[in-house]
Amino acid sequence: MIEEPWWEAARRQRLLLQSCTACGHPQHYPRALCTRCGSTELSWVEASGRGIVDSYTVVHRSPFPDHEAPYVVARVRLAEGPVLLTNLVGGLTWSCDEPVRLAWRDGLPVFAKERDGL
Repeated sequence: MIEEPWWEAARRQRLLLQSCTACGHPQHYPRALCTRCGSTELSWVEASGRGIVDSYTVVHRSPFPDHEAPYVVARVRLAEGPVLLTNLVGGLTWSCDEPVRLAWRDGLPVFAKERDGL
């Protein structure tokens, strides 16, 4: 599976991005080819873990009984360029363009406010 290296790294709390060796384009989610040039020559690089909130919403009614609401779902634009759909942790008060830093919850990447010093 194309995404297996990503999941293996996540188990070790490392966030990987694919990088095209032909044009240098970083991308997420894992794909079989570069979304910029179409090359199949892709490698894995570790993300810095820093980004900004691109957009977010507070979910007040969870679709799953074992997932406690409220929680924040957001698009985070990583410093490297790709956008991740993720959760924001550390409260419900956020703003777009707010700096965030990578954290981990239940084996998945989430993001917290940069100033929280995680």
